[in-house]
Amino acid sequence: MRTHGRIVGAFAASHSPGITGWPERAASDARATVEQAYADVRRRIEDLEPDAVIAVSVEHFTNFHLGNLPAFAIATGDSYLGPATAEMAGFLQVEQHQYPGAAALGSHLYAFALGAEFDPALVEGGLEFDENFCVPLKHLDPGSRYPLVPVIVNGVNPPWPTPKRCYAFGRMIREAVESQSGAERVVVLATGGLSHWVGLPESGDINEEFDRDFIARLESGDPERLTEYTGEEIDRAGNGAHEIRTWLVAAGAAGVGFDVLAYVPVPAWLTGTAVAAARL
Repeated sequence: MRTHGRIVGAFAASHSPGITGWPERAASDARATVEQAYADVRRRIEDLEPDAVIAVSVEHFTNFHLGNLPAFAIATGDSYLGPATAEMAGFLQVEQHQYPGAAALGSHLYAFALGAEFDPALVEGGLEFDENFCVPLKHLDPGSRYPLVPVIVNGVNPPWPTPKRCYAFGRMIREAVESQSGAERVVVLATGGLSHWVGLPESGDINEEFDRDFIARLESGDPERLTEYTGEEIDRAGNGAHEIRTWLVAAGAAGVGFDVLAYVPVPAWLTGTAVAAARL
């Protein structure tokens, strides 16, 4: 007899292209710290034996553009191509292939979101991955075993959804999972952030103070502390820091604090790089 679904694990990780594309440029101890944390999360996910993974990230203008840039989007496809092009595959050092989709869970999540007064974009097919999913999944699911529901959050171009809205979207995801029985064991994986500057003279700078403060809030699990950021406060950690919205979605889905398994400022990868696991 099938039972209602539940979120059995929630994780968050950086997705800098350098993690897979040029890992050797990082200091050896920093690289080892990050890769060991990825390996830890890979083993945890394997032990959880999920039926599906709801993967939450931003979109780097691979599919959406300024003429159509949704605050949230939910994909319901059977499969997804990643990396999007052969050139991107070479850049990321990720073999281009099809990732399996959890279409039924994606359709349920989209319909549930509408009923919960959210209005995400619907992507029924054709979504292609860039570093957002390809980089972390090379470490976390190298065999592409787990069916995915990709969820896109606008963290790349203002105006962005507020931190409170992102956290609430995560809570909605948890309620949606618990209201269905097709996927009993679901993992939420958020990728993006932390501080970094994209396409700006500051690229390579890292705001370690911002990163460590965000980590402390994430560890606390306190929704008020996690969501009281203003856009200007996040701006001080770079335009790329707005990707922390994906982590806020995961925090809302988990509803508990996280253990940060690794944090290393890695200028060679252009980001403050972290890996975290919810205390579920």
